[in-house]
Amino acid sequence: MFVQTMTSLTQRNSGLVQRRTEASRSAADKEKSPGEDEDESRRGEEDDDNKGDAKETRLTLMEEVLLLGLKDREGYTSFWNDCISSGLRGCMFIELALRGRLQLEASGMRRKSLLTRKVICKSDAPTGDMLLDEALKHVKETQPPETVQSWIELLSGETWNPLKLHYQLRNVRERLAKNLVEKGVLTTEKQNFLLFDMTTHPLTNNTIKQRLVRKVQESVLEKWVNDPQRMDKRLLALLFLAHSSDVLENAFSPLLDDQYDLAMKRVRMLLDLEPEAEAAKSGANELLWAVVAAFTK
Repeated sequence: MFVQTMTSLTQRNSGLVQRRTEASRSAADKEKSPGEDEDESRRGEEDDDNKGDAKETRLTLMEEVLLLGLKDREGYTSFWNDCISSGLRGCMFIELALRGRLQLEASGMRRKSLLTRKVICKSDAPTGDMLLDEALKHVKETQPPETVQSWIELLSGETWNPLKLHYQLRNVRERLAKNLVEKGVLTTEKQNFLLFDMTTHPLTNNTIKQRLVRKVQESVLEKWVNDPQRMDKRLLALLFLAHSSDVLENAFSPLLDDQYDLAMKRVRMLLDLEPEAEAAKSGANELLWAVVAAFTK
């Protein structure tokens, strides 16, 4: 390409390349107010952010697990699934750990196990998610601290102690579904079940669901790395918690038989890992492995 004198190349955020002479650029600069360049730059950044948001709707671990468990047309989880309730509570603790809000207490000289170490609040800064903030508030205000396993039971309401029933997080699935409605993934309907009406949340954005399913499938097929320490922590947690919530099968059911067998074989490899050993490795998130231990051991 030949470049003529007095001609410059300016590339816009839109990716289009425009040519104009130095004289015309100078004239345009004179017409601009002093802060206009900064405003234009800021608008460009906002456009990029909006494109990113449109490209991939950000979901929490709880929302991803619920979305995997929801029947697309019916808009509710299986009535026979009694695992998803505790699984969602486990998701909350891993989400809070990955966001730097919670951690396990120090193991001490005697090297206490993951399941006997208490959960402590590292930061009480709001997350912007009401469920996460509610769980964080409970952990922060509870003395003495509780273990991961105790917290999952308390937040699920599975306690015989009437003095601890206030810890239960209520209507978790409904609240998560409403979050997904706000994000444009689900919609809200009323269905009649003979004796009662029930609010359901059918799938409205199939692209988001398919992207999630494809991400789960690829993590144990095309993008399998055969080393949990090299896997993205959030994706690793999703595999464990989806299995513990009995919804992982929903992501694997569309696979061919040989793909399904390979995927399940690799999931079993993850389930057979020793959480204590994995948590001791450099860069590991101890609280993540404590939640895994609570569900697999």
